[in-house]
Amino acid sequence: MPTTYETLRADIIGAVKARDSGKATILRTADAAIQRAAMDLSKPIEEPLVIATLRKAVKNLTDAKAEFEKGGRPDLAAANAAEIVVLEKYLPAGLDPARLEALIVETIAATGAASKKEMGKVIAALKQRPEAGLIDFSAASKLVQAKLP
Repeated sequence: MPTTYETLRADIIGAVKARDSGKATILRTADAAIQRAAMDLSKPIEEPLVIATLRKAVKNLTDAKAEFEKGGRPDLAAANAAEIVVLEKYLPAGLDPARLEALIVETIAATGAASKKEMGKVIAALKQRPEAGLIDFSAASKLVQAKLP
């Protein structure tokens, strides 16, 4: 089974051959971001890096879309929404809320965190878990805050 990065690269070629310049541009931008992240971190292009980079791109696009909607620019918001749809295809389905909550409770217990001041320690431990690529860290952050006194 091909990796997410291999699929993305193949889809770039497919979009170029199909003369879908919009999709090709979105995918090339994502590819460049992945390569830049690998170079910046001096790491090989592996699945966790690819997923993290794509999640970050989708988050940035979602934030920008919200700002464009607030600013009365539906045209730009629609363009960002289209990019989000293309990139989300490459992201794995996230953890269900019950599993995420169980992971957070388990991680809080493992780290011994006792207050919100230790939230960073819990998030850092979550990022080291094998399921880290499936975790939506903004949702996890809110749950950790709710769980810690």
